[in-house]
Amino acid sequence: MGRKNKHREWLDYVLIALAMMIGSVGLGVFLLPNHITMGGVGGIASILYWGLHIPVTVSYLVINVALLLIAFWILGWKFCAKTIYAVVVFTGTLSVVQYLMGDNHFLKDQPFMATVVGAFFMGSSSGLGLACNASTGGSDTIAAMVNKYHDISLGHIVFICDLIIITSSYLVLRDWEMVIYGYVFVFIFVIFIDQAVNMMRRSVQFFIISDKSKEIGQAINERAQRGCTIIDGHGFYSSKDVKILFVLARQTESSTIFRLIEEIDPNAFVSQSAVIGVYGLGFDRFKQKMRNTKKLKAIES
Repeated sequence: MGRKNKHREWLDYVLIALAMMIGSVGLGVFLLPNHITMGGVGGIASILYWGLHIPVTVSYLVINVALLLIAFWILGWKFCAKTIYAVVVFTGTLSVVQYLMGDNHFLKDQPFMATVVGAFFMGSSSGLGLACNASTGGSDTIAAMVNKYHDISLGHIVFICDLIIITSSYLVLRDWEMVIYGYVFVFIFVIFIDQAVNMMRRSVQFFIISDKSKEIGQAINERAQRGCTIIDGHGFYSSKDVKILFVLARQTESSTIFRLIEEIDPNAFVSQSAVIGVYGLGFDRFKQKMRNTKKLKAIES
């Protein structure tokens, strides 16, 4: 494993811990005390807690262990290792949050605001975890398994699973109003999941025109560790032959690339734009659905 990959792995674990802390605040402070139903294993654990008084931390761990045994064969040990780490951190921080909260209720008489704030915390937590190739367990894990082979939004998969769990909470709560708040929760929740995932995976492309294109390309290769493609061009106004650098990078790397360009050639002409989906070495992997489409086209030709 290279130095950059090791740094990325450590950063993933730090971000996962932060994400789980955010999620535990959402569940322990805003959702559980106000009896707001949610989906996933957290929702099932909440139902068992309200109906049978089984501690959330116990049922949360047991159900996730069963799901992880299945995920191990589909998603590999790295995903499972990070998910186990995420589940342990989430369980630990949730216990601390519940202890600190005691019998206190935030937004006690404002269930709608508790739903919105809780959904923001939980959605951001799940999305950030999935972006780091981990999961908070439950429907997140199911979504990750489906998304590995099919190019389906993670939020959409979670949405379907959570609707089923939230509807079943009526058997314990006997209150359709609280179930409706659960529907509101899952709607906001999936929006924040997709937003968090897309924010972490967003990519940009650069077109760079400079008299020092060779030096800029070498700096981007060595210092930003991103590949460059040189395109031969011809300036219509200047009637000069030019070299155009084409670069694809993560959005988080764009400031580094801009800094390198400014150091080498402050007068360079640079165009930056956002791109939807970059697949291949150093970016996202092709989904199984996309690979099957290519095979089918090859057979037909």
